[in-house]
Amino acid sequence: MAIINEKELRQDAILDVAERMVIAARTAPKARGINTIAISILTGSDIQSLANTMLGIGQKEDNHIFIRDAGNVTESAQAVVIMGTKIRSVGLKTCGLCGFRDCSEKDKKPEIPCAFNTGDLGIAIGSAVSVAMDARIDNRIMYTIGVAAKQMQLLGKDYAIVYGIPLSATSKNPFFDRKK
Repeated sequence: MAIINEKELRQDAILDVAERMVIAARTAPKARGINTIAISILTGSDIQSLANTMLGIGQKEDNHIFIRDAGNVTESAQAVVIMGTKIRSVGLKTCGLCGFRDCSEKDKKPEIPCAFNTGDLGIAIGSAVSVAMDARIDNRIMYTIGVAAKQMQLLGKDYAIVYGIPLSATSKNPFFDRKK
């Protein structure tokens, strides 16, 4: 009989859940079946590099939220799922949800997100965090992680809107009730 250390078990469980989160996000519905989403999992030293970038942004911008979140990620995240979307219209003749008459008019402003890109990303993120919740893995959706991941081009240079989801398995979710 072997003794399985809880710490090892938790790390294995978190990585398993992170992988299932990626699959849940990938299989979430996308407008017209067009995929604009990329997803990755960070572990180990990649988490520390991400946190260092978050800290740098916080110091440069004098933004305590980035500094707080960087410390939170460094101290508690055992894996981080990052997810982002490209900005690409879905080619509709009638829509207007982005503020333009149609996709051809919106395409003249390529930096303006298509409402479906952000909607699809939100649905994918929701699907992913529901997997973490069902597995009782501590998590929180953080824009600060996304800003740093985008700056680092962790998903590639074409991904304009990015979020991160740190994962942990502890006695209390470390990503809530944080210091202001």
